[in-house]
Amino acid sequence: MGILNTLLRAATWWHGSTLNTQFFTWRKGVRVGEDTAGNVFYRNADDSRRWVIYNGEAEASRVDPEWHGWLHRTWAEPPTERPLVHKEWEKPHQENLTGTAMAYAPQGSIRRADPIDRADYEAWSPE
Repeated sequence: MGILNTLLRAATWWHGSTLNTQFFTWRKGVRVGEDTAGNVFYRNADDSRRWVIYNGEAEASRVDPEWHGWLHRTWAEPPTERPLVHKEWEKPHQENLTGTAMAYAPQGSIRRADPIDRADYEAWSPE
């Protein structure tokens, strides 16, 4: 299984970082920090490039908002040097759950664990 994993990593990005990304990170990457999900953030020496090595599935919604702002140059300092001050009304970061069993299902949806009682419903049938 080791050769197959190496080939998958060489050709695809959804199985983790590619071999080229790992090589570039090894040669030019300066580790900046890590977020709560275990994603590791890097920059090069002159800070012209910033990138993330995901811990698991490469899903952008798994990046914390603080690190997202740093990656997209909303602010210059990473959260390791200047953490954001959170308000008491802010909810904790949550990744995108679309397509999973934890996704939102509105009331009346057949995907809900507790479907509402439809005793008042009568199916329409053409005459």
